[in-house]
Amino acid sequence: MNPWLNAAPAGPAVLVTVAIAEGSVPREAGAHMLVTADAQADTIGGGHLELCALEVARGMLREAAPVPQLLRYALGPTLGQCCGGVVYLAYELVDAALAQVLAQLRRHQRSDCWRVSALDGAASTLLLDGEGTVLAPAGAQACIRTLLPAFDYARSTQVLRDDAGRRWLADAVLAPRAHLLLFGAGHVGAAIVRLLGELPCTVSWIDEREDMFPSRVPANVRIEATDTPEALVASAPAGASYLVLTHSHALDQRLSEAIVARAEVGWFGLIGSQTKRVQFERRMAARGLPAERIAAMVCPIGLPGIRSKLPAVIATSVCAQLLMVWETQYASLAGSR
Repeated sequence: MNPWLNAAPAGPAVLVTVAIAEGSVPREAGAHMLVTADAQADTIGGGHLELCALEVARGMLREAAPVPQLLRYALGPTLGQCCGGVVYLAYELVDAALAQVLAQLRRHQRSDCWRVSALDGAASTLLLDGEGTVLAPAGAQACIRTLLPAFDYARSTQVLRDDAGRRWLADAVLAPRAHLLLFGAGHVGAAIVRLLGELPCTVSWIDEREDMFPSRVPANVRIEATDTPEALVASAPAGASYLVLTHSHALDQRLSEAIVARAEVGWFGLIGSQTKRVQFERRMAARGLPAERIAAMVCPIGLPGIRSKLPAVIATSVCAQLLMVWETQYASLAGSR
């Protein structure tokens, strides 16, 4: 999640941001790429556009005093790319002020933030939380007072003008909307976590066996070693997803009952065969759990047609299934606004 933000560049760097995206384009507004003299972290879509962006960014690194830039690229006429839309790229040198903002942003990846940077004149940057409060640097409130009324918090990254006509990049760095409670730290669970570390989500990884967890996990994963995992079901946010694949059928059963019993479950998957599903359904029905919630349980998990039992294959199939679920949920939420 956010490779550009979590990268640790060796030496000076330029942050490239898709500020405006019109029509058919490789990446959406808010995509980023961090560029150094000999490396890059993340991508704005590849192809000729990215090659041009790398050249501009590295040209800035060679300048004595580079200033921010906002450049327009017509992908078809100018770059010969068949997608044919228009992209505006913002280029910012990662100076001390921007480095401070990015450090704060790394600490706030689980909440919505806005990174505001000047695109005209001298470099100026700050970080706001989702309510418009300045997080960094201290004392920077005055310079954006005229911008705040123009903020559209329902939109993604955008370009604004202040009362003096100066352009500012209002870069939405939003927390992932998808949250997964993953029960089980075995081989399949570990393989899923490795893949989810690159995806737009947050994960609570839960097992009572603390020694099963690796020493390092992706930035969007939080380990929960607990003897009462059912309690985490009750305290989970509304609309969260649940994936149960523990080492114990008895624990799987208890967790399944806790998940089916609570309201506002976004998605629930249980590892196992069709036979396991039938057994669990009967037990949950005998306990009086709602039939429609039992029916919503996904078991077996993964995409149809993929039969391999290799942990990496199961993980890939399940992550693809989760992405389909989350994109549908996000589209539904966006349509209701």
